Amino acid sequence: MEKAILGLDIGGTGIKGGVLVNGHLHDIRSISTPAQESKEYILETIAQFIDSYSAYEILGIGIGIPGLVNVEEGIVLGLSNIPAFQHVELKKFLSNRYQKPIFINNDANCFALGVHKFGVGKKFKNLVGITLGTGVGGGIVINGHVYSGVNSAAGEWCSAPYLDYDFEHYCSGKFFAKYYQSRPKALAKLALAGDERALRAFDEYGHHLGELIKHILYALAPEAIVLGGSIRKTYPLFKKSLNQTLSTFGYATVLDRLEILLSELDETAIHGAVALVELEPETIIN
Repeated sequence: MEKAILGLDIGGTGIKGGVLVNGHLHDIRSISTPAQESKEYILETIAQFIDSYSAYEILGIGIGIPGLVNVEEGIVLGLSNIPAFQHVELKKFLSNRYQKPIFINNDANCFALGVHKFGVGKKFKNLVGITLGTGVGGGIVINGHVYSGVNSAAGEWCSAPYLDYDFEHYCSGKFFAKYYQSRPKALAKLALAGDERALRAFDEYGHHLGELIKHILYALAPEAIVLGGSIRKTYPLFKKSLNQTLSTFGYATVLDRLEILLSELDETAIHGAVALVELEPETIIN
């Protein structure tokens, strides 16, 4: 059997998995999340999904979840859109069942670690990953290691107050839904066709995202910020206003060294999940 590290991305609607073999991620699979079922039912579903990879010699399992985690003990404190998954000892359950190293972290932290280990962030020691989609997620890599903070809450700029709400309200799909009654993808098509209202929407969005990045720069001054999530695909439409807002940042020498990049990985969360797994030197695979 091939030696592999298994990575899981557990979300409110789906569970995705993949294995890292010889440095490459493959055999991507997915199932629906039984989000309205009991904790026990969900745990068994996760275990059965792991069992589907029994053709591999699994050396360790990394898991990303969209919520807060006690990283040291592997306790899921709360999982978005899954009511029964509150204070779940997921690491203990899986360790007892599989006798393998188990690592669990917030999915945005996994994103940041994934782009650092496998994507456009490889050349940077210090970076911040921001996922832009239905919500906003943030992950921090310092000196090549993900910084999770207490209960994996580091990088949760989504909840930081901004204007009359918070940054997530203005930097995610919620902004386009509330103020333009549309989805980013639909508005992007209009903007590319020259629609003034749609172009204005992305100009405003770029300004709000720029303000978020300024907050990040004041706190961390990373070498790079990597954008992920579906909205990153509209970057050319808000790049100009984003840069205009960033130009007001107080330290020009920090801006001069900053690179803003777009993640090119399709399965960044799974890449990050496998990158969580730390094995003994004699068992590590490339």
